[in-house]
Amino acid sequence: MVSRTSKFRGSRTHGRGKKAGRGAGLRGGRGNAGLHKHKWISTVKYMPDHFGHYGFKRPQSVVVSKVTMNLSEVEESLPALERAGFATKKGGKWSVDLARMGVDKLLGSGRIGTPVAVKVAEASAKAKEKLKAAGGELIGDEGASEA
Repeated sequence: MVSRTSKFRGSRTHGRGKKAGRGAGLRGGRGNAGLHKHKWISTVKYMPDHFGHYGFKRPQSVVVSKVTMNLSEVEESLPALERAGFATKKGGKWSVDLARMGVDKLLGSGRIGTPVAVKVAEASAKAKEKLKAAGGELIGDEGASEA
């Protein structure tokens, strides 16, 4: 039996018609070709959000992110903070300067049992409550709000 290729020798299109034998002709182009033209109906039907921009990205100069620290982290890292010069111990009570360390806000996650005097620009209500319960105090930075 003669092979299919041999059978079509001399034939211009090998039985495929004019376009089907050339590249991606039969399927209307490769990939996303023709989404604005001959494949428009399927674009509208199956992927209506394919084209265009949605939402926006805020400029980094506008975005403000605060450096925060939890109460439990403060208690855990007291010896390390003392070595780094951000904490001192006087008469069984610790004094920590988080503002000098670059921390903007103290958060109240975790437990604290050590009396600590913390100097920081802002603190959450829960952080203040837990500090007072442990026998510590909150020292606000000069003129900064403690809310």
